[in-house]
Amino acid sequence: MHWLQEQTRRHFFRNCGVGIGKIALASLLAESGMANEVVHADNANPFAPKSTHFPGKAKRVIYLFMAGAPSQLELFDYKPKLAEMEGKPIPPSVIAGQRYAFIQPDAAVLGPRFKFAKHGQCGAEISEMLPGLSKVVDDITILRSVHTDHFNHSPAQLFCNTGNGVPGRPSMGSWLSYGLGSEAHDLPSFVVLKSGGSLSGGAAMWNAGFLPSVHQGVPFRGQGDPILHVSNPPGFDTKAQRESLDLIRQLNQQRFDAVGDPEIRTRMEAYEMAFRMQSRAPELMEFSQETQETMDLYGANPSDPKQAFANNCLLARRLAERGVRFVQVYHAGWDHHSNVEGGIRAQAKETDQACAALVEDLRRRGMLDDTLIVWGGEFGRTPMVESSAALGRSQGRDHHPQAFTMWFSGGGMKPGLTYGKTDEVGFNVVENKVHVHDVQATILHALGIDHTKLTFRHRGLNFKLTGVEEHHPILDLLS
Repeated sequence: MHWLQEQTRRHFFRNCGVGIGKIALASLLAESGMANEVVHADNANPFAPKSTHFPGKAKRVIYLFMAGAPSQLELFDYKPKLAEMEGKPIPPSVIAGQRYAFIQPDAAVLGPRFKFAKHGQCGAEISEMLPGLSKVVDDITILRSVHTDHFNHSPAQLFCNTGNGVPGRPSMGSWLSYGLGSEAHDLPSFVVLKSGGSLSGGAAMWNAGFLPSVHQGVPFRGQGDPILHVSNPPGFDTKAQRESLDLIRQLNQQRFDAVGDPEIRTRMEAYEMAFRMQSRAPELMEFSQETQETMDLYGANPSDPKQAFANNCLLARRLAERGVRFVQVYHAGWDHHSNVEGGIRAQAKETDQACAALVEDLRRRGMLDDTLIVWGGEFGRTPMVESSAALGRSQGRDHHPQAFTMWFSGGGMKPGLTYGKTDEVGFNVVENKVHVHDVQATILHALGIDHTKLTFRHRGLNFKLTGVEEHHPILDLLS
């Protein structure tokens, strides 16, 4: 004990100097070896198409992410029992000590605010607020039994998009860009489109995390140049730009050969991608190439900001046509803590037509079979009402991670299937319970990827999108 007390930091470094020297040398050698490995690996195009683990039916994904959490009880999961119980508390045996963001567990029940009816040959039960989706219901797969680990927006949105509730992990689109490459030579492999307001999860939802940053999502605008400053300024022609880029590339290559930093390769690829996009981007945004019938189908109008979501859905189809691997369409505005009826009515009016149009348009173009459409938010909404005079809220619904609904179309999913079931008040899943990681594994499986094998070595661990716990693709959803 007396000997330990005498071991100051100076004594420690003096006595262990040889050992620390070995640690430093090992670190330098490891960095040198890693640099050599990176040089070798990055000589290839990081976006070159890569082989899958097994044949997948989907080649690309369009993910319609409804940020804020749509109420499944007003759209997909009809519960007449709630109408009978309205104004009464949920039985204590059901709530079982759950906690919520803004309400008490014994809050009164709020009945469904809209009528439901069965549609299509499959007889799926859909809200009257979704007349467009009701027409294509035989082409979609409804999953009513999803649950998540988080009950606040930011971590829940991150969890759905990156597989983890804290910022810094690679997004799903980045994983797919890294694992599959791209079929688009002159567009990014992962494109982000936004409408409806701000997103709680922020840019971390399309970040590449610890993957090479060349795989992060590229946000596009729905009007004008898809990316600011993608066009040359007046007086600067293509020839001069090409000569400048060639010189910059030579300098970057020299530096890369010397230090092997993969971010230098990322910068080089970004310059080249931007140059190629200058010829492709104007054509991509040229909606005049579309027929008036197609514009009317989506309800799109590039000159009208109020049609931003419809414009983004049409743009997503155009991106998919051009080989973009993953298109993430974010639409905020679904967080209805007050007046859930009015909120759902407004958001359904803004999004339903374009969602259904995307399904129909891809089908008639022969693209639905190999394009997977995903629709969903970060969690569901409570069967209980949220009401607060202090916050000015009434007739709303709080966050509900125990059960929510998603739907899919194309890409090898079984059309016309409704899968999973909640209890009579829509509180808990009682049949075919599915975790968010299972949904992510299913999306990867549709693309031909074994989610346990799509990994990246970081800090001594093999990370993957679907976390460390055991999860499985939902094979019952796949045709």
